[in-house]
Amino acid sequence: MKRFRVMLVSALVLPAAIFKAEAQTWPTKPLRAIVPIAAGSVLDIVPRVVFEQLSTQLGQSIVVENRPGAGGTIGSSYVAKSEPDGYTILVNSSAHTIAPALQPNLTYDPVRDFAAVVPLGVSPFVLVVPPARGFKTARDLVAAAKAAPGAFNFSSPGAGSASHLSAERFRLGAGVHATHVPFKGGVEAMTEVMAGRIDFFFVALGAALPHIRDGKLSALAVNSADRSAALPDVPAIREAGFSDAEYPTWFGLFLPAKTPREIVDRLHRETLKALQEPKVKDRLASLGVEPMILTPSAFGAHVEREIAENATLVRTIGLKAQ
Repeated sequence: MKRFRVMLVSALVLPAAIFKAEAQTWPTKPLRAIVPIAAGSVLDIVPRVVFEQLSTQLGQSIVVENRPGAGGTIGSSYVAKSEPDGYTILVNSSAHTIAPALQPNLTYDPVRDFAAVVPLGVSPFVLVVPPARGFKTARDLVAAAKAAPGAFNFSSPGAGSASHLSAERFRLGAGVHATHVPFKGGVEAMTEVMAGRIDFFFVALGAALPHIRDGKLSALAVNSADRSAALPDVPAIREAGFSDAEYPTWFGLFLPAKTPREIVDRLHRETLKALQEPKVKDRLASLGVEPMILTPSAFGAHVEREIAENATLVRTIGLKAQ
């Protein structure tokens, strides 16, 4: 009986010891990073910039795999159910905190099923309008919209997208009525603004910059707390007079929830180190992405707060679950 107890204890302790040893030597093989949307977007480009440096530091390649679909939830669900060994990483954005409000039947919990690791950066959406309209400030736009109730519209790359919720925050805070016109993607939504058929659009800064610089779009504000270094002459949304419209999008890394703490902490440290490399910083800055330095626990808390805020907003505007 005594021998049986010893064997039982050994059977329980040995796997834990092996797992801890593996965590201490991690990584010993290539890593996979799951991006839950199609290739080519800012969410796809940003991690690739960082991973080039990070893979050098870790001594292992990082293979980016795009798994789009269902508002990013297919890729997220895949990572949530992956082995918590540090070899499968989720790259996500603020869309991670919108999904619970729009998809009540998620097959994963965006908080409990993941370990938040590190933000890769934050980038504002920029409020753009057709140059021909002659608006110089966000207040000009709001005044015109209030003078013509129901006549204004705004575009987005889809109902429930971060762009859509950015516009709704602004609209509610400004007290104006405007019709939402969702498109299948950001390019079409932006093209319609440039053509003058859409009155305003909250677009990812990186996507809008070339068109703003070419004079095809007028930028009225960025929806971050401070001005963007990429558009220093454009005011932050609070500075423009709308204190409830801040909602910049972040990009970050997550691991399955039961990943050993040693791995979470090392990936956090190494990623921060990679983000400090001049070539990485310069490339991200060119995309309109700025630093967002948070510990894993602080990043996790940020995610939880944003989930609650988005749920409230979705209820307020009456957006139906998908």
